[in-house]
Amino acid sequence: MRALPQNRPARLGSAPTAPASSPRRARSVRHVGRPGGAWAVPALLYFGMFAALPMVLVAYLSLTSWGGLGTPEFVGLENWSRLAGDPVMRRAVWLSLVLTVLNWIVQTPIALLLGVWAAGPQRNRAVLSAIFFLPLLLSSAAIAIIWRALLDPNFGPLAWLGPRLGLGSVDVLGGPTSAFAMIVFVTAWQFIPLHMLLYQGGARQIPASLYEAARIDGAGMLRSFWHITLPQLRHTITTSSVLMVVGSLTYFDTVLILTGGGPGTDTTIVPFLMYRAGFRSWELGYASAIAFTLVVVATVIALLLVRFTGFGSMRSTREGM
Repeated sequence: MRALPQNRPARLGSAPTAPASSPRRARSVRHVGRPGGAWAVPALLYFGMFAALPMVLVAYLSLTSWGGLGTPEFVGLENWSRLAGDPVMRRAVWLSLVLTVLNWIVQTPIALLLGVWAAGPQRNRAVLSAIFFLPLLLSSAAIAIIWRALLDPNFGPLAWLGPRLGLGSVDVLGGPTSAFAMIVFVTAWQFIPLHMLLYQGGARQIPASLYEAARIDGAGMLRSFWHITLPQLRHTITTSSVLMVVGSLTYFDTVLILTGGGPGTDTTIVPFLMYRAGFRSWELGYASAIAFTLVVVATVIALLLVRFTGFGSMRSTREGM
């Protein structure tokens, strides 16, 4: 009987030989994780059905006159020429831009500071973070109803507090400036928790070694925040800003319930004007023109934010670590 060949040790200086199955295994490993075009089909179908197709229909309806019943009547660019010369639309665009800027100015610093604080090791941090998160669990309609009841000049707390402070009847929602300020306040109260979570997640990804090195170099808390935390959170700031801008430009529920676009047209922003044209005046063609303009403006602003903040390059904030 012939003895089976034994594995012999390689000679000194000779290159090790790979197993016979290694090329096949290497080829299989190289092909793992290379998705083909079929992987994008579900996303493309979803985008086409719920984004591209509705936009095409809205663009078509903007060229028609339609009251919601019957067949839309093609009127060409009549709605667009009316839109360009509508003073109410110009004022609504201005108010929407002011609301967007004020929302960013108010929400970003508060959410950033709360998020960085919530990422730290403070005592009772988890409990307080859960309390801060509660407004986000409520719907916008419920929040607007609650604040409208609280700000009611006849039956709310202000009806009891105003005379005792010598202010008389306090109608916060009756003044143009105060009504707009309350929309900014209620919006911030509801959505700061969302952006706080974004900043909390981003702050937890910052390596502790950076803060240790800064502490050794004598940097205090403020300098560490300015030179380490903020640069490391630049992509998070961009993401939060895009969400905030697009959300502010399409915000609608609170304005409808809290102020109804008033007093007068002092809180009539573009989404509310679209609602009023489409579902109060039943001018769905004109409302479609407003909606298409709003989508285009929001998309352009979001793309500009991504482009000029360098977010599109997606460079890592942990390079060299």
